[in-house]
Amino acid sequence: MLSLALPRRSWAHRLPASAKFATLALLMVALMQIGALAGQIAGFALALALTLSLGLTAARIALRALRPIVWIVAVILLWQLWLGELRQGITFAIRVVTMVALANFVTLTTPLPEIIALVERLAAPLARIGIAPRLPALAVGLVLRFIPEVRARYAVIGEAWRARSARRPGTRIIAPLAFSLLDDADHLAEALKARGGIAPLPIGSERHGT
Repeated sequence: MLSLALPRRSWAHRLPASAKFATLALLMVALMQIGALAGQIAGFALALALTLSLGLTAARIALRALRPIVWIVAVILLWQLWLGELRQGITFAIRVVTMVALANFVTLTTPLPEIIALVERLAAPLARIGIAPRLPALAVGLVLRFIPEVRARYAVIGEAWRARSARRPGTRIIAPLAFSLLDDADHLAEALKARGGIAPLPIGSERHGT
């Protein structure tokens, strides 16, 4: 559901990644604490205004990023309707949409190298127990990079299937998608090895300045 950074810079790109993620965390906590529908609508309005401030291209990307949560929102609404608490269901649904929209705003305006650098700084204390800070930073970077990649690969394989068959692909393309991703993982592993690998730090190495 998270998008990669926009190709062009905006006003939000000039803000430090640490400030954006700290603000995002505070907003998430605030949304979880607010139980009133009016408060959730205000949060959604803020997310909408922030997204629109990036331009129409960003708005279209953000809208596409919300598609995967349509079913989640639908299930929430149907469940709360069945319980006779539709208003609470609407509140929960708006909260979910707002949280995803805010997270998407941060990733749209924060280049991946900045995110990786931030995670590496936050993980610096792990060096004291022999874990290289670049390990969690690399893991986060790979997750953020491969989320849109998996989605795009799924769409490509689906189009290839429809070009050869009148039947809907359904679950039939899961196997070729999995094999394709495993092949990418092999190539990634080889690339990492060629660049020195990601071996953890020896315990105590941070005390020697390595």
